[in-house]
Amino acid sequence: MTEPEALAPVARTLPAMLQRQRANFGDKPLLSIAGTRWTHAQAADIVARRAGALQRAGVQRGDRVALMCGNRVECLEVFLACGWLGAVSVPINTASMGPQIQYFLANSGARLLVIEDALAERLQTADLSQTALAAVWIVGEKAADGSSIGGVTRVRMPAPGDAAEAADVQPGDTLAILYTSGTTGPAKGVICPHAQFHWWGANTARILGLSDRDVLCTTLPLFHINALNTFAQAALTGAEVVFAPRFSASGFWPAMQACGATVVYLLGAMVPILLAQPEGEGERAHRVRVGLGPGVPAQAGADFRRRTGVQLLEGYGSTETNFVIATRPDAQRTGVMGWLQPGFEARVADTADAALPDGEAGELLLRADEPYAFATGYFNMPDKTVEAWRNLWFHTGDRVVREPDGAFRFIDRMKDAIRRRGENISSYEVEQVLLSHPAVATVAVYPVQSELAEDEVMASLIAQPGSHLDVAELATFCESRLPYFAIPRYIDIVDNLPRTENGKVQKFKLRERGVTATTWDRAPTTKK
Repeated sequence: MTEPEALAPVARTLPAMLQRQRANFGDKPLLSIAGTRWTHAQAADIVARRAGALQRAGVQRGDRVALMCGNRVECLEVFLACGWLGAVSVPINTASMGPQIQYFLANSGARLLVIEDALAERLQTADLSQTALAAVWIVGEKAADGSSIGGVTRVRMPAPGDAAEAADVQPGDTLAILYTSGTTGPAKGVICPHAQFHWWGANTARILGLSDRDVLCTTLPLFHINALNTFAQAALTGAEVVFAPRFSASGFWPAMQACGATVVYLLGAMVPILLAQPEGEGERAHRVRVGLGPGVPAQAGADFRRRTGVQLLEGYGSTETNFVIATRPDAQRTGVMGWLQPGFEARVADTADAALPDGEAGELLLRADEPYAFATGYFNMPDKTVEAWRNLWFHTGDRVVREPDGAFRFIDRMKDAIRRRGENISSYEVEQVLLSHPAVATVAVYPVQSELAEDEVMASLIAQPGSHLDVAELATFCESRLPYFAIPRYIDIVDNLPRTENGKVQKFKLRERGVTATTWDRAPTTKK
């Protein structure tokens, strides 16, 4: 395989990566997405022409361009074209509703929004006058040219223009702002430099042992670093990447067989869902040799390998960091995140950031040897940046143990966060929506254990005096105001909440109590 780690620092930018792959891999297949195919040689030219359309629309170096699309080629084109121009992409979760979209646009200062036609109606509940938005490009067949929403003109996404020259971007220049859920406040925009994107691809390619013979297939969405990272892996190694439209339990193995995938990418909850399907010959009628499966329970991983023949590698990374910890294909240990990878330092620390001995649980702190291998901070949030990167370490907020053999074992999250359906959920944002209901006086949102390898969202709340609170109606109230994965499954109406002496809700007591006989359960639905 080509060693992406050997690239010189000046080549750790998206334009340099695209130009390098054109020279090195030529007419080898690079990309397949929704019926569109690119070769490695075509990629730079396609991206340069899309960059020309952005340039003609007034997008300049440093401008932010928001993206809200499913897994379709236009989304990836615009993401890459922004990097080509030195502009900044702002991918938005496609499950976001009006209030969240408005926040992402306002916080990032995006000048242009590129949105899929099926999602555009959600802008009706966003106050675009509170943003810097100058135009909206609609992707798809239902675009209405020249219409206006909130004083912002909507037009069909323009055709590619004349090729724009690649900007002289530097490895530390910002490529994207990726929003990750806040834990005690609004979502934070992670500032991801060009070199971080390079290192995501290089490190993941090395861990998976990728070569130009591999076909990478992901069903994960392009607004996450996980899916974006698969493009970087292919670009650096000469492999081919296939972006499937969405995850389907019944359709997963037929899709892998159809595209000839050799490498797959799964999140923790996906594996129990796949294992719940009837066993069949299709689980072995494929070319997949390895997969990434962060957060998969050890027993589920063993059952998956027995049924499918595919070993899933565990690992640890975050939008702010990189692929820093991973298991090895030949490792016999289970139940651990893995071992520290080359190019990084890790410390298990106490509350004063002092290192703890092996076997003692503490917060995982990380840093990188290479410049700009990690994010550079949180956009427009200097206080949160200083807090997270204090003492020259990134504070993950995750509680771990380092074993004597150097393996890291995950214990729990120290921050007040919830992870469901592969998504990080801010309890604060869910609480704000629930509190906007006229019958809710006080609320606490927290995670409880689900049947799968993830959290379920639970809310304990106190009703306004004299109000009747219908929990089923409250869940319906949330549907137009929260992403589907953030809507509470469990709701408890209580008389009081456990608090500290200074009035702070003690959520750990609520988590320990969990689901009770009086808890209302909104039946979960599994996306097929």
